[in-house]
Amino acid sequence: MAGAGQQAARSRRERTQDSRALILDAAVDCLVEHGYAGASTLAIQAKAGVSRGRLLHHFPSRDGLLVAAAQHLATTRLAHTERRVAEALTDEPEGPVRVERCIELLWTTFHEPFFWAAVELWTAARTNPALAAALRPAERQLRDAIRGVADRIWGPAVCAHPRYDELRELLFTSMRGAALPYAFERRSPARDRHVAVWKSVARTLLFTGDATNSQG
Repeated sequence: MAGAGQQAARSRRERTQDSRALILDAAVDCLVEHGYAGASTLAIQAKAGVSRGRLLHHFPSRDGLLVAAAQHLATTRLAHTERRVAEALTDEPEGPVRVERCIELLWTTFHEPFFWAAVELWTAARTNPALAAALRPAERQLRDAIRGVADRIWGPAVCAHPRYDELRELLFTSMRGAALPYAFERRSPARDRHVAVWKSVARTLLFTGDATNSQG
Protein backbone atom coordinates (compact mmCIF):
# COMPACT_ATOMS: atom_id res chain seq x y z
CA MET A 1 0.00 0.00 0.00
CA ALA A 2 2.83 2.37 0.87
CA GLY A 3 4.40 1.78 -2.52
CA ALA A 4 1.12 2.50 -4.29
CA GLY A 5 0.69 5.69 -2.28
CA GLN A 6 4.17 6.90 -3.10
CA GLN A 7 3.63 6.16 -6.78
CA ALA A 8 0.33 8.08 -6.76
CA ALA A 9 1.99 11.06 -5.04
CA ARG A 10 4.82 11.03 -7.57
CA SER A 11 2.31 10.88 -10.41
CA ARG A 12 0.49 13.92 -9.00
CA ARG A 13 3.76 15.84 -8.70
CA GLU A 14 4.65 14.98 -12.29
CA ARG A 15 1.24 16.13 -13.53
CA THR A 16 1.63 19.35 -11.57
CA GLN A 17 5.08 19.96 -13.02
CA ASP A 18 3.85 19.17 -16.53
CA SER A 19 0.91 21.56 -16.32
CA ARG A 20 3.13 24.29 -14.87
CA ALA A 21 5.60 23.87 -17.74
CA LEU A 22 2.74 23.98 -20.27
CA ILE A 23 1.50 27.25 -18.78
CA LEU A 24 4.96 28.82 -18.74
CA ASP A 25 5.69 27.81 -22.33
CA ALA A 26 2.31 29.17 -23.44
CA ALA A 27 2.92 32.45 -21.61
CA VAL A 28 6.28 32.90 -23.32
CA ASP A 29 4.72 32.20 -26.72
CA CYS A 30 2.01 34.79 -26.06
CA LEU A 31 4.56 37.38 -24.93
CA VAL A 32 6.68 36.91 -28.04
CA GLU A 33 3.79 36.64 -30.50
CA HIS A 34 1.35 39.22 -29.09
CA GLY A 35 3.36 41.39 -26.70
CA TYR A 36 2.58 42.19 -23.08
CA ALA A 37 -0.85 43.65 -23.85
CA GLY A 38 -1.89 40.54 -25.79
CA ALA A 39 -0.59 38.03 -23.25
CA SER A 40 -3.83 37.79 -21.28
CA THR A 41 -4.50 34.93 -18.89
CA LEU A 42 -7.33 33.77 -21.16
CA ALA A 43 -4.98 33.64 -24.17
CA ILE A 44 -2.35 31.79 -22.14
CA GLN A 45 -4.93 29.37 -20.77
CA ALA A 46 -6.21 28.59 -24.26
CA LYS A 47 -2.72 28.05 -25.68
CA ALA A 48 -1.70 25.84 -22.74
CA GLY A 49 -4.90 23.80 -22.92
CA VAL A 50 -5.48 23.87 -19.16
CA SER A 51 -8.45 24.79 -17.01
CA ARG A 52 -8.88 28.21 -15.45
CA GLY A 53 -8.58 26.67 -12.02
CA ARG A 54 -5.33 24.93 -12.91
CA LEU A 55 -3.78 28.15 -14.21
CA LEU A 56 -4.82 30.15 -11.13
CA HIS A 57 -3.59 27.37 -8.84
CA HIS A 58 -0.08 27.79 -10.22
CA PHE A 59 -0.14 31.54 -10.88
CA PRO A 60 -2.72 33.67 -9.04
CA SER A 61 -1.55 36.88 -10.76
CA ARG A 62 -0.95 37.63 -14.43
CA ASP A 63 2.22 39.63 -13.82
CA GLY A 64 3.65 36.89 -11.60
CA LEU A 65 2.96 34.38 -14.36
CA LEU A 66 4.61 36.49 -17.06
CA VAL A 67 7.71 37.18 -14.95
CA ALA A 68 8.01 33.46 -14.15
CA ALA A 69 7.56 32.62 -17.82
CA ALA A 70 10.32 34.93 -19.00
CA GLN A 71 12.63 33.61 -16.27
CA HIS A 72 11.75 30.01 -17.21
CA LEU A 73 12.62 30.55 -20.85
CA ALA A 74 15.78 32.47 -20.06
CA THR A 75 17.04 29.71 -17.77
CA THR A 76 16.29 27.10 -20.42
CA ARG A 77 17.97 29.10 -23.15
CA LEU A 78 21.02 29.81 -21.00
CA ALA A 79 21.56 26.08 -20.56
CA HIS A 80 21.09 25.59 -24.30
CA THR A 81 23.54 28.41 -25.06
CA GLU A 82 26.14 26.93 -22.75
CA ARG A 83 25.85 23.55 -24.50
CA ARG A 84 26.03 25.20 -27.92
CA VAL A 85 29.11 27.17 -26.94
CA ALA A 86 30.78 24.05 -25.58
CA GLU A 87 30.21 22.38 -28.95
CA ALA A 88 31.58 25.41 -30.81
CA LEU A 89 34.70 25.44 -28.64
CA THR A 90 35.54 21.75 -28.82
CA ASP A 91 38.90 22.65 -30.37
CA GLU A 92 39.60 24.62 -27.16
CA PRO A 93 40.81 27.87 -28.72
CA GLU A 94 42.61 30.34 -26.49
CA GLY A 95 43.46 34.03 -26.55
CA PRO A 96 41.92 36.35 -29.16
CA VAL A 97 40.44 33.46 -31.17
CA ARG A 98 38.39 32.25 -28.21
CA VAL A 99 37.30 35.76 -27.29
CA GLU A 100 36.12 36.62 -30.80
CA ARG A 101 34.22 33.36 -31.13
CA CYS A 102 32.55 33.92 -27.76
CA ILE A 103 31.47 37.42 -28.80
CA GLU A 104 29.82 36.02 -31.93
CA LEU A 105 28.00 33.36 -29.91
CA LEU A 106 26.86 35.74 -27.17
CA TRP A 107 25.49 38.16 -29.78
CA THR A 108 23.20 35.43 -31.14
CA THR A 109 21.49 35.12 -27.75
CA PHE A 110 20.12 38.65 -28.12
CA HIS A 111 18.02 37.50 -31.07
CA GLU A 112 16.24 34.61 -29.39
CA PRO A 113 12.68 34.54 -27.98
CA PHE A 114 13.68 34.95 -24.33
CA PHE A 115 15.27 38.34 -25.06
CA TRP A 116 12.15 39.68 -26.74
CA ALA A 117 9.93 38.30 -23.98
CA ALA A 118 12.11 40.19 -21.49
CA VAL A 119 11.91 43.39 -23.57
CA GLU A 120 8.11 43.22 -23.46
CA LEU A 121 8.21 42.99 -19.67
CA TRP A 122 10.82 45.74 -19.25
CA THR A 123 8.76 48.12 -21.37
CA ALA A 124 5.53 47.34 -19.52
CA ALA A 125 7.23 47.66 -16.12
CA ARG A 126 8.07 51.31 -16.78
CA THR A 127 4.44 52.29 -16.13
CA ASN A 128 3.34 49.28 -14.05
CA PRO A 129 4.68 49.44 -10.47
CA ALA A 130 3.31 46.00 -9.54
CA LEU A 131 5.04 44.38 -12.51
CA ALA A 132 8.25 46.29 -11.78
CA ALA A 133 8.20 45.03 -8.18
CA ALA A 134 7.77 41.44 -9.35
CA LEU A 135 10.40 41.83 -12.04
CA ARG A 136 13.24 43.30 -9.96
CA PRO A 137 14.17 40.23 -7.87
CA ALA A 138 13.71 37.91 -10.84
CA GLU A 139 16.00 40.07 -12.97
CA ARG A 140 18.67 40.14 -10.24
CA GLN A 141 18.67 36.35 -10.05
CA LEU A 142 18.76 36.04 -13.81
CA ARG A 143 21.60 38.58 -14.09
CA ASP A 144 23.70 36.48 -11.72
CA ALA A 145 22.92 33.34 -13.73
CA ILE A 146 23.86 35.05 -17.00
CA ARG A 147 27.16 36.24 -15.54
CA GLY A 148 27.92 32.71 -14.36
CA VAL A 149 27.29 31.26 -17.81
CA ALA A 150 29.37 34.01 -19.42
CA ASP A 151 32.27 33.31 -17.08
CA ARG A 152 32.24 29.63 -18.00
CA ILE A 153 32.06 30.48 -21.70
CA TRP A 154 35.05 32.83 -21.58
CA GLY A 155 37.11 30.41 -19.55
CA PRO A 156 39.39 30.91 -16.52
CA ALA A 157 42.25 32.56 -18.40
CA VAL A 158 40.07 35.41 -19.68
CA CYS A 159 38.08 35.70 -16.44
CA ALA A 160 41.32 36.21 -14.51
CA HIS A 161 42.16 39.33 -16.51
CA PRO A 162 41.83 42.51 -14.39
CA ARG A 163 39.59 44.15 -17.01
CA TYR A 164 37.36 41.15 -17.70
CA ASP A 165 34.44 42.32 -15.54
CA GLU A 166 34.55 45.69 -17.27
CA LEU A 167 34.49 44.06 -20.70
CA ARG A 168 31.68 41.64 -19.81
CA GLU A 169 29.38 44.40 -18.59
CA LEU A 170 30.26 46.62 -21.56
CA LEU A 171 29.40 43.84 -24.00
CA PHE A 172 26.11 42.97 -22.30
CA THR A 173 24.84 46.54 -22.17
CA SER A 174 26.01 47.34 -25.69
CA MET A 175 24.57 44.15 -27.18
CA ARG A 176 21.26 44.76 -25.45
CA GLY A 177 21.01 48.22 -26.95
CA ALA A 178 22.22 47.17 -30.40
CA ALA A 179 19.62 44.39 -30.52
CA LEU A 180 16.59 46.63 -29.97
CA PRO A 181 16.34 48.00 -33.55
CA TYR A 182 15.96 44.41 -34.77
CA ALA A 183 12.41 44.61 -33.43
CA PHE A 184 11.53 46.53 -36.61
CA GLU A 185 14.54 45.99 -38.88
CA ARG A 186 14.94 42.70 -40.74
CA ARG A 187 18.65 42.16 -41.33
CA SER A 188 21.32 39.62 -40.49
CA PRO A 189 22.74 40.02 -36.96
CA ALA A 190 25.94 38.28 -38.11
CA ARG A 191 26.70 41.24 -40.41
CA ASP A 192 26.05 43.90 -37.78
CA ARG A 193 28.92 46.41 -37.75
CA HIS A 194 28.97 46.34 -33.95
CA VAL A 195 30.42 42.82 -33.98
CA ALA A 196 33.73 44.08 -35.36
CA VAL A 197 33.73 46.94 -32.83
CA TRP A 198 33.16 44.57 -29.90
CA LYS A 199 35.99 42.34 -31.06
CA SER A 200 38.31 45.32 -31.38
CA VAL A 201 37.41 46.57 -27.90
CA ALA A 202 37.96 43.09 -26.44
CA ARG A 203 41.38 42.81 -28.07
CA THR A 204 42.35 46.23 -26.74
CA LEU A 205 41.18 45.58 -23.18
CA LEU A 206 42.47 42.02 -22.87
CA PHE A 207 45.51 41.71 -25.11
CA THR A 208 47.09 45.16 -25.40
CA GLY A 209 49.92 45.75 -22.96
CA ASP A 210 49.07 49.39 -22.42
CA ALA A 211 45.48 48.51 -21.47
CA THR A 212 46.68 46.06 -18.84
CA ASN A 213 49.41 48.31 -17.51
CA SER A 214 47.08 51.28 -17.19
CA GLN A 215 45.24 49.44 -14.43
CA GLY A 216 48.39 48.97 -12.38
